[in-house]
Amino acid sequence: MKSKVNPKRFVRYKEGAELYSMCQTKFEEMAKEAGAVYKLNKLVLVNCDILDEYLETFRLIPYQT
Repeated sequence: MKSKVNPKRFVRYKEGAELYSMCQTKFEEMAKEAGAVYKLNKLVLVNCDILDEYLETFRLIPYQT
């Protein structure tokens, strides 16, 4: 369950960096790696749904004994 709900599906780099609490450069890098970037002429948008799925692949699973 998400603690913060993002009502927007697409965000610009600056807004996304603030939303995900990271610097803009790292946000751009991760969005590109995730394949979540859409470019419409000079407008660049990031699909948060795709980025969220990508981020889940980095989830740490607690060590089981």
